[in-house]
Parts: sequence; structure tokens; C-alpha cells
Amino acid sequence: MNNRWNLLPHPNQAQAHLLSIDLGVPPLISRLLVQRGVHSFEDARRFFRPALTDLHNPFLMRDMDKAVQRIEQAIAAGEKILVYGDYDVDGTTAVALMWSYLQSRGANAGYYIPDRYKEGYGISFAGIEYAAAHGYSLIVALDCGIKSTDKVEFANGLRVDFIICDHHRPGNELPAAVAVLDPKRNDCAYPFDELTGCGIGFKLIQALEQQRGIEVETLAPYLDLVAVSIAADIVPMTGENRVLTTFGLERLNTAPRPGFAAILRLAKPKAEITVSDLVFLLAPRINAAGRVQHGTKAVELLVAANTAQADAEAEIIQRHNTERKDLDIQITREALEELDLKSEWTGRKSTVLFNSNWHKGVVGIVASRLIDRYYRPTIVLTAVDGVATGSARSVRDFDVYEAIEACADLLIQFGGHKYAAGLTLKTENVELFRSRFEEVVSRTITPEQLIPEITIDAPLPLDDIDPKTIRLLRQFAPFGPGNMNPVFMARGVADRGWARVVGNNHLKADFINPAQPNRIFPAIGFGLGPHHTTVQRGNLADICYTIEENTWNNTVSLQLNVKDIRPA
Repeated sequence: MNNRWNLLPHPNQAQAHLLSIDLGVPPLISRLLVQRGVHSFEDARRFFRPALTDLHNPFLMRDMDKAVQRIEQAIAAGEKILVYGDYDVDGTTAVALMWSYLQSRGANAGYYIPDRYKEGYGISFAGIEYAAAHGYSLIVALDCGIKSTDKVEFANGLRVDFIICDHHRPGNELPAAVAVLDPKRNDCAYPFDELTGCGIGFKLIQALEQQRGIEVETLAPYLDLVAVSIAADIVPMTGENRVLTTFGLERLNTAPRPGFAAILRLAKPKAEITVSDLVFLLAPRINAAGRVQHGTKAVELLVAANTAQADAEAEIIQRHNTERKDLDIQITREALEELDLKSEWTGRKSTVLFNSNWHKGVVGIVASRLIDRYYRPTIVLTAVDGVATGSARSVRDFDVYEAIEACADLLIQFGGHKYAAGLTLKTENVELFRSRFEEVVSRTITPEQLIPEITIDAPLPLDDIDPKTIRLLRQFAPFGPGNMNPVFMARGVADRGWARVVGNNHLKADFINPAQPNRIFPAIGFGLGPHHTTVQRGNLADICYTIEENTWNNTVSLQLNVKDIRPA
């Protein structure tokens, strides 16, 4: 599938010029900064040198005072507090964070993760009944609950109070909880509304410490959990998320908790831990527990008190991750076969697949795999206890949550974000939902949104890459949505004759500017093996790429990560 190349226009050139002078950086760097909303020396200070003191006052969040008061009351009275969270990375890291903090305060706290297959996503009646039966009078729910009005009402009838810490979009009615912490509330003026569920949990413990006159720096040991949640949930790497991730990565690289250290020993990252390692090494393994067995195993790993306990838990999760990979490969193959063989899918703007035999734990992953092939909003469903349940994934700039919401009358429940959502419906409504969803998507999606786009930050000829530029670009990390690793474009480059296909259809090449052939730039293009012929025999090509450091045999070298290639 061909990609659209979108070269971003130069931002305010006068502003970029002044910033270049103020900071003493090359024009390319100031251009990139202005594109990211950095307009002044102070903006640049916060961008390049984030500090925990840059975090907002947690009491700016609606209901924070009520949440703090209720938790302090529970701790003082020795009430039993149940920390409740979803079974994915964000939920389990949030539970580990909140439970660990409450333990440090001497609270009588336990935790609960719903069973993906028996209870489904979010707060469940079974979970509330568990709390009531075991004497819990307060539930702190993280990464879920914003739409659980019926569940919270049920809990109130059992004299179990709720504090909701969520980051999903609210419905028309908020739950009747003691406190509802969610920056996406219409009546919440908190300055940053892209925190994860674990991030909301961190703001709550920040408020609890601030109320006691304790500085936020004392909470640094919890930031490894927050950073992993931010990377896994693919929220914008801007504002508070950038600050939290910066210090979370610092923690992971210097003093990771035993659970993370155990996973890293098994996964063996090459060098300094980056956001990519959180996304591709840590997050899948934490997720695997809830996908294959039970999310509680992930929490047990994350709160492990010592190396021996952590290593034992990590070995179990490693086995779950291997099983998850096998399921992923098998179901993806079956789904692609159905799409490839049936002509009814030709010309559609969306994909909705249902197979009652598919494993619920990997349908979200499979939906992402299908988008890689067909690039259209995709929903993959399976059957659990007689109802269809599954996950949705979207393409760039298309709000799949809104498209699902337009079909709400056919659904039992749904929730999520712009690019990822979960839903359940009666199996007899699947065909009707498929038709309705296709109608909604066809009406609202643009032709451009159905073609993968590569956003290019700026032109950068190979000869203009120098050590100062590389050093400054390194400081743009941590990368993520809203602050992606800058993508550059170079025209009229050539391979010096060593281009070849390696591994699983990847392109390995050494690019040069033909006018200055002595400067050689090693490059890798993942999945770009078919472009081998484009650069054969010295043919000139245009490339878009990022600049990375490649570590091999303890040697660090410059490498271009090529995103796409076109004939010049």
C-alpha cells in the first residue's frame, strides 16, 4: 500500500528565527520546536529540562478535595479500601501504584482486577459484591468507572463508597460516587486532559502528599509505573505526560522496581531504556497476564517486594506472553484469510469481523494487524457468555469512538478513545451493527484518511546531518504522539551498491549523496524489502527517515531508519 507524504509547512518563520537566536540552535531545530508548540525560551526550558515542579496543582482537578478527604478518613478510621482497576497495562500499573502508596501510609488496602472473560471490562457487579462481602467500605477505581452509573448505584445500596479515577470520555450522566476524577469532565478545568488512568492515580497520591505538606519529588519511585502506562496507552507525549515519562524513564534506567527489573532481564534491551522499550518489551508482557490468564498476575509482578519473587512472577508472565504471540499469529492469519477470500469485503470503508472461537485476549492486537494490511477502521469481535465482545482500532485522524457511539442503540456497552475502543452487543445484532457501522464510517471518513500518511517534519539533506544536530535531536526525547521522533526527507540519494533484503523483508542499505560519496549513511527500512529494486544500480531515490543510534556489540553508531522510498 502506497503512503501519502505530508511535508509539514514551515511554521512562523519570524518566530522560529528569533527562537534560533535566543537558544543558539540551528534553524532546523527551532523549526521543529515551533512545530511542537515551543515558542519561547521558557517553553524550551520546560521542553528540554522538564521538572516535577512543572506538574499542575492536583487540586485543580474537579472533586480532588473530596477524594483526598474520603481517603484520609478511611485511613484514619482503619476502613478497608479496595483498589480496583482494569486488566490492561494502564489499569494494572494504576492499581500497583495506588495499592503500594496506601500500603506505605499504613492503610488497610487490597486490590481487585476483574476477570476479562467472566466479568469483562471495567467495574463489575461481581467486583462490588466481592468488596461488600469482604468488608470493604471504599473502592478506588482506576482506569475505569466513568460510565458505571448503575454499578456505583448498586454499590451505594450496599454502603460501599466509590472514588472514580478515569480518563475516558464520560457519558451524559456521571456516576453518583463520592468523587469523580476525570479531566475530560465538561465541568473540570484541569489544564491537561490527556493523562492515563495511572496518571490520574498519580495526581491523587500527589494531592494526598501535598495535603500533608510533602513535596512531589518523594513520589519519584512510582513514576516508572506511570511512564509505562503512558507509553502503552499511546496518549500524547506532551504537557504533564512528557514530565512524568522523563522521570519515569530515569527511574527505570537507574532504580527500577523488582518487577520491571525482572522483565528487563528476560527481554534484554540493547542499551538505555527508551519509550520504544516500554511499548515493545514491557507493555506486551504486562498485558499478556490479563489476555491469557488474569490481570492479577501483572499486579503481583509490579508490587513484588524482592528479586526472587519478581523473577518467579516474570517467568510466568513470559510464558503467557509466548502463548499470547501464538494466539495473535493464528487468529490474524484466520482473519486475513476471511478478508482476502471473500469478495464482499472489497470496497468497504470499515472492517467488522466476528468469530465466536477467537480468543478475546488478542482481538485488539488482531484489529491493529488488519489495519496494517487494509488501513480502515476495524473491529474484531468474539463471543463470551453468549454476547459478542471485542475491540476497535482506527486509522489516523478518524474517531472510531464517535462512529461506535452512533450505533449505541445496538450495543450493550462501549467505551474508549478516538483510536481504540471496546464494545459488547448481542450476537444477533452483529450483522446489523456491521451494516450500521459501515454506513457511519462511509459517511464520515475522507478518502485521504483511508491512505496511510507519513508526516514529514522538514527537509534534511544527508550532508546537513552533523554532530550538533544529532546531539540536539536526542534531547527531543521522550517521543510519542504530539512529539514523535522527527521525520526528515532527503531527495536524490543513492545506495552505494550494498542494498539487500534482510530478515523478514527488511531493506538494508548505505545511502550517499552522489555529489559527496565519501559520507556514508547506513540505513534500515523495516518492511521495505520490496523497495530494493528502487535503489538498485545507483538509481536515485527520495527517502523519508528518522535519525537513530544503533547499538551492536556494544558499539553505538548512527543509522537512518527509513520510513518510505520513492524513485527520484
